[in-house]
Amino acid sequence: MNRIVRHSSRIELSQAAIKANFGFIRKKVGEGPVISSVVKANAYGHGIETFVPMAEKAGVRHFSTASAHEAEEVLHSRTKKSDIMIMGILYGEDLSWAIENGIEFYVFDFERLEAALKVAKELNTPAKVHLEAETGTNRTGMLEAEFNKCLTLVKKNKDHLHCYGICSHLGGAESLSNQFKIDQQKQRFKEFLKLGKAKGITPKYRHLACSAAALAMPDTVYDMVRVGVAQYGFWPSPDIYFMHLQDVDKGKDNPMRRVISWKTDVMAIKHVKKGEFIGYGTSYQALRDMEVAVIPLGYCNGYARGLSNRGHVLIKGKKAPIVGLVNMNLFMVDITHIKGVEPGEEVVLIGRQGNNSITVSSFSDTSNLLNNEMISRLPAAIPRYPVR
Repeated sequence: MNRIVRHSSRIELSQAAIKANFGFIRKKVGEGPVISSVVKANAYGHGIETFVPMAEKAGVRHFSTASAHEAEEVLHSRTKKSDIMIMGILYGEDLSWAIENGIEFYVFDFERLEAALKVAKELNTPAKVHLEAETGTNRTGMLEAEFNKCLTLVKKNKDHLHCYGICSHLGGAESLSNQFKIDQQKQRFKEFLKLGKAKGITPKYRHLACSAAALAMPDTVYDMVRVGVAQYGFWPSPDIYFMHLQDVDKGKDNPMRRVISWKTDVMAIKHVKKGEFIGYGTSYQALRDMEVAVIPLGYCNGYARGLSNRGHVLIKGKKAPIVGLVNMNLFMVDITHIKGVEPGEEVVLIGRQGNNSITVSSFSDTSNLLNNEMISRLPAAIPRYPVR
């Protein structure tokens, strides 16, 4: 009997939400550009293995990762002939794997391009490279002299080096206070495109826009947009949301839907007398006789310790506040006001239940974590399930 033992919590991903989000993004960027789904950090905590086939069902055929390891996960998870691009780390010993499997990858220094050329010649298979320009973020990317050297090498070795992209990253596009820097970067990127044109290099994709730029800055949208947080139903920032409201001339609009829900179940019920302490230490003392539900997860499962005595969950559609400290794998909630709760009752940590909901932003605000930081920390061991 091969039965899978249950995990202490579960994550559900909504196919309808994914479809709605990509539909909205497509309206923003137009029909021309390729939408590359950024699935770094285990698809922002949503789970590469589960999310990639769901995104393909929504029409996505290109995925971006931060590493070769993530690219391999996408390769094994895709169900259609979708393209894969590595934006970050690709060790020299993995170049042959990437080239053999048709994986696209960023080149941000001349040495990497030389190494790719050597492997491509040995395999007699072209390397699909994206030349990354330094426009002002000062992370990875090449300045003009090194970029020109790479263009020359590509031009001389067109059979072995296929220029799939000229790209850069807009640092801080989510904040209007960075507008002066964004304008500089946009202009610098145009100059790098001119360098490519002057050398006779026509890339398959010119790409600069992240989620924030794709949603709010049409002049950054070229042949591809790399969409991360927006595909999961999150606005990159309040600034980008307000710019959207101005664009549609509305005071309120909610075109994107959250993909993720996180659930568990009540492990046990405790009757606590007035004056007793709950959990470790003395952080919470019962001011009355209480009914308390024990929840079977904690900070080792990505549920922040900062939610101690501050956060809440949903049980029977009602908010149940956390009482006491969030431990490594347990925390307690007050259910005195919720009648009929039994062990095994569904608990919503993030998502909707009845007329109430717990959003990632409310969860994050309470725990002092960024949305991206919170969801990307959700352990890969938590099972992810697609739902309609």
